[in-house]
Amino acid sequence: MANRQRGEIEAVLGGEKRTLVLTLGALAELEHAFGGEDMLALASRFETGRISARDAIRVIGAGLRGAGQEVSDEEVAGMSCEGGAAGYVAIVADLLTATFSGGET
Repeated sequence: MANRQRGEIEAVLGGEKRTLVLTLGALAELEHAFGGEDMLALASRFETGRISARDAIRVIGAGLRGAGQEVSDEEVAGMSCEGGAAGYVAIVADLLTATFSGGET
């Protein structure tokens, strides 16, 4: 079971219930991928609520890897999600909220 106090969430991807968490290493991975200078710049990038498919793949992949799963972004890109595109966006939003809100909803 995911622990939101640690920034963890659960999501069904590829037909499996999975835990995602943006650890410090996962956040560093995203900073590098998005060219951000720091975590605040990373958080600001997503404040607008706009997210590309590539953004979703990177965030979900980093969250899965942060939770200890060995999965590439290419594998994430092939995973199905209930709710289609809106489902992926909901996972990313939930993960970012859990990460940057300190577990508060």
